[in-house]
Amino acid sequence: MLTPGTDYDSVVAAFRWRVPERYNIAVDVCDRHAASGGVAMIVEDESGAVTRHSFQDLARLSNRLANALRHLGIGRGDRVAVLLSQGPELAIAHLASYKLGAIVLPLFALFGPDAIAYRLKDSGAKALVTDDQGLPKAREAEKDLDKPVALIIAGNGGGDHDFRVLMERAADSFNPVDTSPDDPALIMYTSGTTGPPKGALQAHRVVLGHLPGVEFPHEFFPQKGDLFWTPADWAWAGGLLDVLLPSWHHGVPVLAHRARKFDPEAAFALMARHGVRNSFLPPTALKLFRQAGTSRARTPINLRTVGSGGEPLGEELVAWGRTALGVTINEFYGQTECNLVLGNCAPIMETRPGSMGRPIPGHTVEVVDESGNVLPPGETGNVAIRRPDPVMFLSYWNKPEATARKFVGDWLLTGDLAVKDAGGYFWFKGRDDDVITSGSYRIGPSEIEDCLLKHPAVALAAVIGVPDPVRTEAIKAFIVVKPGVRSDAKLGAEMRDFVKARLAAHEYPRLVEFVTELPMTATGKIMRRTLREREAARAKESGKP
Repeated sequence: MLTPGTDYDSVVAAFRWRVPERYNIAVDVCDRHAASGGVAMIVEDESGAVTRHSFQDLARLSNRLANALRHLGIGRGDRVAVLLSQGPELAIAHLASYKLGAIVLPLFALFGPDAIAYRLKDSGAKALVTDDQGLPKAREAEKDLDKPVALIIAGNGGGDHDFRVLMERAADSFNPVDTSPDDPALIMYTSGTTGPPKGALQAHRVVLGHLPGVEFPHEFFPQKGDLFWTPADWAWAGGLLDVLLPSWHHGVPVLAHRARKFDPEAAFALMARHGVRNSFLPPTALKLFRQAGTSRARTPINLRTVGSGGEPLGEELVAWGRTALGVTINEFYGQTECNLVLGNCAPIMETRPGSMGRPIPGHTVEVVDESGNVLPPGETGNVAIRRPDPVMFLSYWNKPEATARKFVGDWLLTGDLAVKDAGGYFWFKGRDDDVITSGSYRIGPSEIEDCLLKHPAVALAAVIGVPDPVRTEAIKAFIVVKPGVRSDAKLGAEMRDFVKARLAAHEYPRLVEFVTELPMTATGKIMRRTLREREAARAKESGKP
């Protein structure tokens, strides 16, 4: 969509949205490329074996799964959950669901049964596609559901339906449902500060809405020879909507690799082996690369572009990237409800390290006050995006009041506080709520607190983020135990493991402090801000940053 130019203003002036009257994600990102014979996905498994899948392969296989899902009673508007890691099965499940007019519910492969159960129940999912690793957690989650879901297992069986058997029995031709750009396609759950996570409902147009936000920080992507990879899970917007689907819109292949844990040396070697040209690398991954001393001097890589977002990078990390990666890391910004709306593009604009960048072409972004009034440069306010906007979510799933609170007039309020300078660059200042930024994940404290309260030893729990040099913030839990319970290091470790097993590996509290009471309002609400202020005072006294 972007027209290459030599400066920011000319690129913005030349931009025009092109959203057709009828649009289906699967047809756009896969089926229309099928005749080309091009490679869509390169997969390297844990053993090092490499397989390649063409757009034609994925079109045919997703047709088969669409037929199978229809036979199981899945149709337009039904929710299909996908609990899988990077790989062809995940992509096939997405494409098949879009072709049916169904709504995909991406689930992080490391989610525990509580996190899975809540999302399945809240969305009313009718089917869940997973594998051997996900099956035990899915079975445990089923116990909390009012209605069963059809479990489709890509593995050694054990579910209600075997993925491969379903595919073998189904026809490989399918007429995709006729959808409009505004028809729902995805529910992506996002954490808030009060209550459980909310499902951000996205339309088919969300892929088109992401295109300028991918093309801009990746310096007029695509270019000849481009190949995309990210360590970010495809269940998150950063993997699915910042990498996989936009790449396929342009017919660019994507590298898939299922790593049990991020290993900087292995990740660098992976990029070198496959000649990766483009990557979305979260700030935590970049910091781990730097800590490990990985660089192109030790492991030759040939990156053309690196984009990063989720937290400010800072001048030191940007300078490291130029030497170790051979590129200027282009920082970008967005959130699940309205993603990739600010960014940098080094060839056509000054890089100001630590800045979120300037508005991506096609998006109107400002800093506003609580009434929606645009603030002048230098004043702190809420980052806001004006509607209508193709990348903007439709609503929160079954939460009209929460949707309404997200807007002031035609401005979507992100909840992020920032300042815009005289040059039009945005600078992050913090959150106006209690959301924790840890390892580029945005984590709501409520879900963790609710999980802790299920432990038989816990009477009260509060969770905040505290500064961490690698993750930006680490999760800390303050716990009041029930009478007669001994609070010690052993119980603290038990609490950490309890949350890790029930929710997710990225949501467990790395720090646990047992207290006799928690600061409360007169109405009984925990005052997390007071806890953060106490932690800041402790850090100051100890001389820590």
